[in-house]
Order: sequence, then structure tokens, then C-alpha cells
Amino acid sequence: MLRLPAFQYKKPRSMREAARILAQEGPDAMVVAGGTDLWPKMKRRQMEPKTVIGLRHLSELRRFDGNSAKGWVLGAGLTLHELENHPVLASNYPAVAEAARSISSPPLKTMGTLGGNLCVDTRCNYYDQTYEWRKSISFCLKKEGDTCWVAPGSPRCWAASSTDLAPVMLALNARFLLVSGEGDRMISASELYQDDGIRYLTKADDEILKEVHLPAVNGDVMAFLKLRRRDSIDFPILNVAVWGRCACDRKTFEDLRIAIGAITSRPFVAEDASRLLVGKAMTPETIEQACEAAWKISRPLDNTDLDFSWRHKMVRVWVRRALELLVQRSALS
Repeated sequence: MLRLPAFQYKKPRSMREAARILAQEGPDAMVVAGGTDLWPKMKRRQMEPKTVIGLRHLSELRRFDGNSAKGWVLGAGLTLHELENHPVLASNYPAVAEAARSISSPPLKTMGTLGGNLCVDTRCNYYDQTYEWRKSISFCLKKEGDTCWVAPGSPRCWAASSTDLAPVMLALNARFLLVSGEGDRMISASELYQDDGIRYLTKADDEILKEVHLPAVNGDVMAFLKLRRRDSIDFPILNVAVWGRCACDRKTFEDLRIAIGAITSRPFVAEDASRLLVGKAMTPETIEQACEAAWKISRPLDNTDLDFSWRHKMVRVWVRRALELLVQRSALS
């Protein structure tokens, strides 16, 4: 049986206090809400904080308010179960509900949170093993070693992003509110992520994700699709989120974004592929051109489930399916 290492648990009275404790404790501290990722990683000694700061009890993280004209604010402590079942998300932001529905299992979705999934650790076949297994190969660059076993000659870690909600937030161009002991700051969803398996988030060590601000959609359409070995529980090996705003004539999209995740260390917007479809008739030919552009910039490595060359081919397929679903939902004439 794998056991948790010894640690001190602190229960702050507010987000500001939580941020101050995080700053005071430095790299030896981590925050936890649902704990569906942190506790197993602590048992495998992938993460070994001396102080764990609990957030689940904070009402500040439970916010859900707004309107169709200005958009909605979601607290980072909302559970995945709440996201997949909320009527506002189901009707106005279906891709958010679809992504939440795809994550893990029903019991874990009652614990896992929006903020937890957006900030979830990157994954790798060589990293997501027990301590003894990792020790047998001399550890890896992400934890205690000096070699990335995915690409041994590389100076960086290639662990892959494993969040399902992040591509949706990139496609929607959502904004994130970060809290620290010094104050608050708002960033775009794309600004939170960077292409590094270890430092995959750009937020400061003493910052905590507090809220997600969804823009007003007003008839915009969106979709989310996920590729994995099984239809439940498994982490993604590719996910695609698409968003589109129909032109006044209802014949084309005046704006469109395609976001791709789980194949590199960060989710990203396929900007060239997205631009190819703006103002164009959504024919099989134009959709295929966008799929080709998305495929060209996608570079999966042999670091997660199933063959990486097959996963690369699936980028075309999943982008095509997501775009076809977007067209279906938009009812373009």
C-alpha cells in the first residue's frame, strides 16, 4: 500500500490568507481543493510538499454568477460534477460541460475541481510511475533526475498537458483571475500555459487561481472532443475544442478558434488553421485544409498512452469531427 508522506495541513480563512501562507512557505507548500491529482502523486513521491494548504472550504471559490449579456464567472472550487450538470453551461457553454463530463469517473468528479483540472500536472510514461520504478531508471528530468527519457538528448522536459478544460477556455478566450498576497491580476487563458513539462504554468509560485471569467456568447457555438483509450476514467491523449461566431448572413463564421491539447506540454490555439475558416464556406475542402494546418503544427511524442505517430494522425480526424459538429450546431445555411 502506498502511503502519504508526513506533511503539515493548514486551513486558511480566506484566499488572501491562503496566498500569504503559500508565499511564506515557499516551494515547500502546495494548495489542494479536491486532491484527486495531488494525493496520488504524493503517495508516489512525485510531489512532496511539507505544507498542504486546504482550499475546499472557502466559499470564495464557489462563485457562479453573471448573465448572458456580460458573461459568467465561475469559482475555481466548483466541482466537475457541478460543471457538467449546470443548466447555464449546458445551454450556453456546452463545450465546458462536455469537457467536465469527459474527466475521470463519477465519484472523482464530485471531488475534482475546475481550478484543479486547469492547473493539473503534466503527464509522462516515465514520470507517472511509483517511486521504486522511477528509481530503477535513475529518475527523470521532471523529478530528481537529469535526463528526459522521452528525448534523452533534450535539455527540457516533454511531459504532456493533461487538462481537458484548458483547450475549451482557450477556444472561448476566457480570462483567469489569479490571487496572491500582493494582490490580484487577470490574464487570458492562453497566458497561463507554456511549453515546458516542468514549468507548464506561468503563474507565480505564490499565486492561486480563483476565478474563470467566461465571455458572453450570445448565440456562439462550440464543441469539445476527447481521444483516450477508454470512454471513461482515462486521461486525454488528444483533445480538441472549437468555438465559432456566425456571420450575420448565417453562411460563414466571422470568427473561429481551434484549440488543441494533450499532445505537447501546453494546450494551444491552432491560429493558422482557425484563420483558414474565417469568412469561408464550411465545405469538406476548406475543413480539410484547416485539419492539415492543425496537423502540421502538432508534434506529439512517445510519452503517453498509445503510439505517438497514430496520435499525430488522429489530430486531423479529431479536428475534422469537432469542426463538423460545430457546423451542425451552428445550422449554417
